[in-house]
Amino acid sequence: MNAIPLAIAVGAGAFALLATAVVRRIMREGKHAQQRSSEQVASLRALVDDYEALLSSTGEVTIVWSGRATPKFFGPASSILPAGRRVEGVLDFASWLSPTDAEALAQRVADLRAGGQGFDLLFTARDGRQMRAMGWALGGRIALRLRPTLYQPGDRVPNRGDDLERVIGTLPDPVVLFGPGGKVVFANAAYQALARSTQGTPSEIADANGLELVSLDLPVGKAAYLRVRPGTATAPIPAPAPDGLAHLSAIIDALATPIAIFNAGRELVQCNRAYAQLWRLDPKWLRQGMDERAILDKLRTDGMLPAEPDYQAWRARHLQSYTLKTPRESDPWHLPDGRTVQVISAPAGPKGGVIYVFEDITDQLKLKSQHRTQLDVQRSTLNALNEGVAVFGTNGRLTLANPRLSTLWRLPTNLLDTNPHIDQIVEAVARALPEDGAILWRDLKRSIVDLNPTRTDTHGRITRADGKMLDYAITRLPDGQTMMTFVDVTESANYQNVLKERNEALVTADRLKDAFVQNVSYELRSPLTNIIGFADLLASEAAGPLTDKQKSYTDYIRASSVTLGVLIDNILDLATVDAGIAQMRPEPQDVPALIEKAKAGLAATFPDIDGEEPLNIEIDIPEELPVLYADGTRIVQILYNLLSTAARFTEPGGKVRLSVIPRGERMIFTVEDDGTQMTDEMRAALSDRSDAAATSARHRGAGLGLAIVRSFVHLHGGTISVERREPRGSRVVVSLPLAAALTTAAE
Repeated sequence: MNAIPLAIAVGAGAFALLATAVVRRIMREGKHAQQRSSEQVASLRALVDDYEALLSSTGEVTIVWSGRATPKFFGPASSILPAGRRVEGVLDFASWLSPTDAEALAQRVADLRAGGQGFDLLFTARDGRQMRAMGWALGGRIALRLRPTLYQPGDRVPNRGDDLERVIGTLPDPVVLFGPGGKVVFANAAYQALARSTQGTPSEIADANGLELVSLDLPVGKAAYLRVRPGTATAPIPAPAPDGLAHLSAIIDALATPIAIFNAGRELVQCNRAYAQLWRLDPKWLRQGMDERAILDKLRTDGMLPAEPDYQAWRARHLQSYTLKTPRESDPWHLPDGRTVQVISAPAGPKGGVIYVFEDITDQLKLKSQHRTQLDVQRSTLNALNEGVAVFGTNGRLTLANPRLSTLWRLPTNLLDTNPHIDQIVEAVARALPEDGAILWRDLKRSIVDLNPTRTDTHGRITRADGKMLDYAITRLPDGQTMMTFVDVTESANYQNVLKERNEALVTADRLKDAFVQNVSYELRSPLTNIIGFADLLASEAAGPLTDKQKSYTDYIRASSVTLGVLIDNILDLATVDAGIAQMRPEPQDVPALIEKAKAGLAATFPDIDGEEPLNIEIDIPEELPVLYADGTRIVQILYNLLSTAARFTEPGGKVRLSVIPRGERMIFTVEDDGTQMTDEMRAALSDRSDAAATSARHRGAGLGLAIVRSFVHLHGGTISVERREPRGSRVVVSLPLAAALTTAAE
């Protein structure tokens, strides 16, 4: 019985050991499988990188769409777009094609992406180049290839015969090309070397040198080459030039890039015209076999080499190019004449020597410097702006931004430095503004990713949940990118709202004031009429005789009632002017008659009262006055208020003087008094209507009267001024145009 538990324990232990071994084996195999998968993925990625590098090195641009993902671009933008443009700008067809061609290509691309309809079209770009556009479907992907055609308008289409001559010229064996009638039209350098030693036809030259002439029929003519007859030993064909480089002479000389070839002995073997032009050397002086050191010495003498303190050491470093095994690009040479030259040295062949390729990069460096300066200025300008600026490429990535954008939207600065995709910005804004940040930027994103060539610029205002108000503008740039600007208008908008509310309150208060003034004025007229009537009844003694004191009191009541009536009329007139409904009735006026009416009103306001000396009023009017076109009622009110104001500031028995003088096309009214000088409040009433606080009962109502004068004078298009008189008194001058009332009424 005791053996059974022991057997179970042994079996369990054996099973555990076996399971552990199996698990370890599975884990080991899993690691090997994972390692193989990683190697396969790395291999595939390397293969993809090779394919992408191959596509990018061609003179064309290829765009590949995979579903709704961002398209991938392969190839240099310079093959399609002007220099400095980003490759994403090729999708902005209208920027490099005519409107008709751009619309047609956009429609074909849309059909390709929607239904997989391939196409192969030719277009003419804005710069005149012929362009070819090919679109096709790749399973679940769509591809578009754009490239210039092989031959452009205006180019001379190469002759197939020219191509054949070019090929024949590079062959080491003697070859000739025959034209019509069997005439030799071209021979390569090897054949020319034979022809110089042996004269005759190709057949005769072949026989003389123990060679065999083999004829070939070509599509563009007939050719023949010379070869050694089978089983025949003959002298080797003479080489056309040392090192076998002569067959490159024509090609090198035709290049615009300066090139010079030296053999292992530093002797000049070949150079082209561009080399002589670069260093400004006489081609007759620059002959084959010259030592490079002699050429360098002449260039130094002519001031064409970099200014080096130790020329011999510099030349020795340069001549180390003869020991190179691989091409080398040296530091740029900064020449005394301001040019900068880049030098590339490469081995000339197995026998030694060096090939120099020179490139004048002066303009290139200048453009880079200008571009760098422009970028620095642009960045400094953007950083100093109070507006937040963001520029997105056609792939939806941020290409340019300023710190203000980070401040307005609470974005991390390190995020903007990584050129994030707009989706990353949406996520960052959503974290910073959880209430509505994501919603606002999703709406903005639609304008960024929209590649429709007919889209337009947009602008508007954003009101955020945190109370911020931002004015934004989305502008499409010429290179296909999109610029967004944001301006914080929170304070100005709030201030505008406050001003609007305050203005509405002021308008309402002014309306209530006008209604109150009119209602009160009309309500005061009824009791005032009763007071004036009873005062006149008492003064007539119809109700019984009055004592002297009673008569004096009655005169005061009548004078005060008249003054109160004038004040009520002034209040109503001011309300009419403020409401903008005052009407002018211009007529030819008799100025002396108007003055008499004003004096009569003044006499009613300041009656002769027992015990007081009467007011002395002097009137100075010329015998002949020009016609004054004005509203007579308003002029009487102007004169009355000027005289009554002067009378209030003049002691009983004092003198008030009114003079009228015509001056050009204007009439001048001057009122002078010898009383106390007018207060600052009274002066303010003539320039800006305000409440003039009276300092005594005698001055009461003067401020309102002067406000009436100011309003009616301006209504006639005139001016008013106040001056101090010495030693006492004031002078008020009113200048009215003779016919301004007619013009005002006509308007």
